[in-house]
Amino acid sequence: MNGVVNVLKPPGMSSHQVVSFMRRQLQLKKIGHGGTLDPGASGVLPIMVGSATRLSSYLMNHDKTYVAELTLGISTTSQDASGATCDITTDFSLSPRELADALASLQGSIMQTPPMASAVRVGGKRLYELDRQGISVPRKARRVEIHSINIMAIWSEEEDTIGFGTRVLLRISCSKGTYVRTLCHDLGEKLGVGAHMSFLTRVASGPFGSSEAFTLEEIADLVNRGDYRFLLPMQVALSDWVMVKVHPLVHERIQHGNFILPEHLLDVPYTLAVGDDVVLLSIEGDVLALAEIKMADQLICQPFRVFM
Repeated sequence: MNGVVNVLKPPGMSSHQVVSFMRRQLQLKKIGHGGTLDPGASGVLPIMVGSATRLSSYLMNHDKTYVAELTLGISTTSQDASGATCDITTDFSLSPRELADALASLQGSIMQTPPMASAVRVGGKRLYELDRQGISVPRKARRVEIHSINIMAIWSEEEDTIGFGTRVLLRISCSKGTYVRTLCHDLGEKLGVGAHMSFLTRVASGPFGSSEAFTLEEIADLVNRGDYRFLLPMQVALSDWVMVKVHPLVHERIQHGNFILPEHLLDVPYTLAVGDDVVLLSIEGDVLALAEIKMADQLICQPFRVFM
């Protein structure tokens, strides 16, 4: 059994707990996830089954889209609603323009310092492990890409101003490794009033969207009925790759990691060039390998990850 499941993770479960649930349902140990989602957050969590676990690094590289709510005037130790309140600012009044300008300054390529309550390793230990011991250590800032931040709604006590307790609903498109709660915290710092992330859901991870995702209850019900429609083909996770079918006579060469020639490629969508990565498919559409177009004595297609 190989493929990818687009799971709609509920809040309150860790990504590892979702993996354990899928292992029990499918009676299979070789299952992993394609990008951690915090226990308090909900949304899209791609689950890789069987040979698809070897696509983990590619799934994690996908851009992500989140819907987040931030609350102004209250800062927390974890930068989200799970932490203790560490600072409160009540006397302020902001205009929507000030909020929009601060958000605009956080778009593009920015440096972001991972929060202590994160899975980043420092000195061989996870930051959240140190945080639970009350230990705070210096962290290196990392570059992330914030493609867009859009305001979806503002809930404020005042009609024309933004003050203490105002909640702002944002839609954020970003690169891998972005901490949305840190983005909310940094926005509060820029505005000089403090803020924390009070809600988070991931609505897209690469090609996987929340509207097509399956809840855990739906998956359990389908498994009980012997219906595995939720298990998507492996190539769905590689939607931005070139898909090329190959001649059946070269399957054995691919299986042993040997190169094949351009004439063995079928249904090539366009002219391939040296350096192009491709997904090699059987005539039936099964993923055989990932390969790169190279120039040796001649143009060749060299598998570098075989799934047969």
